[in-house]
Amino acid sequence: MTKLNLPKTIKMVITDFDGVLTDNSVYISNDFVVSRKLNFKDIMGIYLLKRNGIDVAIISGEENAAIKTLAQKLELKEVHQKIRVKIDVLKSVLEKYSLSQEEYLYIGDEINDLECLEYAKYKVTVPQAHKKIKEIAGIQITDVPAGEGAFREVADCLTD
Repeated sequence: MTKLNLPKTIKMVITDFDGVLTDNSVYISNDFVVSRKLNFKDIMGIYLLKRNGIDVAIISGEENAAIKTLAQKLELKEVHQKIRVKIDVLKSVLEKYSLSQEEYLYIGDEINDLECLEYAKYKVTVPQAHKKIKEIAGIQITDVPAGEGAFREVADCLTD
């Protein structure tokens, strides 16, 4: 088991949603209602970060009720959905909170996270991420798969 190497200077974890907090599966019912499965370990990871003074932001390419529910329940300050060009939102969040490269990390798994991951000094992905993401210089890969506690692995590293 590899331990993530993340500094204690992190003040905000900025993450994608699908493929990080979920296993990338989408469930569609007979009446075309779409839902996703979340692991309570990851939800607890968000709670632990917040309890330890580390903010959490979500930048997602999709829009779904799971993100909205999570954001309301855990009182997340920054939630951005249906974002096609994530780097602009990332830079806006960094500016809004005056965060330096030493003070945030970005978690992503897919091509639409590429620019954000390349821009970030501290970057994390999951084992089943797209090949191009895993090849980014300096990226760290969780041991735990997406949707099964990968986010919690990052949270534990920052709060232990």
